Amino acid sequence: MSKSRSVAGAAVAALVLAATPGLAAPLDVAATKARVDAVLDKSYPHLDALYKDIHAHPELGFQEVNTAAKLAKEMRALGFEVTEHVGQTGIVAIYRNGAGPLVMIRTELDALPMEEKTGLPYASRATAVWKGKQTFVDHSCGHDIHMTSWVGTATALVALKSQWSGTVMFIGQPAEETVGGAKAMLADGLFQRFGKPDMGFALHDGPSAYGEVDYQPGVHTSAADSLEITFKGRGGHGSMPNATIDPVLMASRFVVDLQSVVSREKDPAAFGVVSIGAINGGSAGNIIPDQVSLAGTIRSFDPGVQHHMWEGIERTARAEAAMAGAPAPDFQIIEGVKPVVNDEPLTERTGVVFRAAFGDKAVRSKKPVYASEDYSEFIAAGVPSVFFGIGVYDPVRVAAADAGGPPLPVNHSPQFAPVPEPTIRTGVEAMTLAVMNAMPVR
Repeated sequence: MSKSRSVAGAAVAALVLAATPGLAAPLDVAATKARVDAVLDKSYPHLDALYKDIHAHPELGFQEVNTAAKLAKEMRALGFEVTEHVGQTGIVAIYRNGAGPLVMIRTELDALPMEEKTGLPYASRATAVWKGKQTFVDHSCGHDIHMTSWVGTATALVALKSQWSGTVMFIGQPAEETVGGAKAMLADGLFQRFGKPDMGFALHDGPSAYGEVDYQPGVHTSAADSLEITFKGRGGHGSMPNATIDPVLMASRFVVDLQSVVSREKDPAAFGVVSIGAINGGSAGNIIPDQVSLAGTIRSFDPGVQHHMWEGIERTARAEAAMAGAPAPDFQIIEGVKPVVNDEPLTERTGVVFRAAFGDKAVRSKKPVYASEDYSEFIAAGVPSVFFGIGVYDPVRVAAADAGGPPLPVNHSPQFAPVPEPTIRTGVEAMTLAVMNAMPVR
């Protein structure tokens, strides 16, 4: 980093501080990053082994017994007070280091019910029971990177405890993928038992270049709701459709007509997505079943768009059934999670530190992320927060994809394969700097 960039960063930091009462003085970012890197040089081999162990042994939501135990062991070894089984399989680790704010750092514990196809030497072959069926399990969302960065951040903060003052609350949250884990921890008295944080931080990895850190004040992720519909017909022989009311045909029409709600009823400039991810019905090609079930997801940023889509989806489903002379479908929209809305002053302040630490690789996002996150439950409970992103792929590969080459596997792809180093290093650096920037400097 050039001297001029450091001076400019310090000047901007002072302006942010002036507009953000109650926060600590800005860090000496360059010196602090150098100290974090020195800790990482010693701890990285252990973090690398931990990452590959977690990656190879994933567990589904509310089944993360071994994962939680591994993290609890790591945190106890660092001197944290650890409580397990918070919100079923969640953990809370507290480190008290004098007077100062209570700062929360959160990671997710769970993986996805899908088969990994990366071919990595540490690829998962784990299986589990999911909704009554045996399935492969894979950390294809990148939560293994998050957990390892979380432990690395704890390691760095303890090693640098003479540089900051306050209390850190490290949260290992279960069941993020099913958007139930944050609610479960809160319902189990998370903030009543351990204190309500003054601020919180979380990160997520994604298919951008490793070494990059992105942040965004305000709305950062979408709201997520679930859709469940069962079309009911009259079953019969496939050769005599006139004697049946075909729910397969109703379901097929619905999947197509549903998109008119998005393309013709919603403001084109407003984000809104409806996707059907599962269709189940029938047992043989020559049998028309008596019912077909569908499941999908609804994503939005704005509550007005959200409710407009809810109404349009239900109207379309009922119209398909009425057109076929069928009974009204069983219809349910399950409200999921709210958008993650970053605290603007805290995010701006954190962005100053990211730019000073990572230069041009610190990117202020131009638009929210379309995916969703139940970290929003902690924000809704009154914790001002910064939720930021880190990249996972070789910059050369990213540039090739941007130029029209092979597309990069995204999160939830069976081919999603973060490059552990330097991805984990960046996660630890960024999170440690963000947290220390929020603490009084000793």
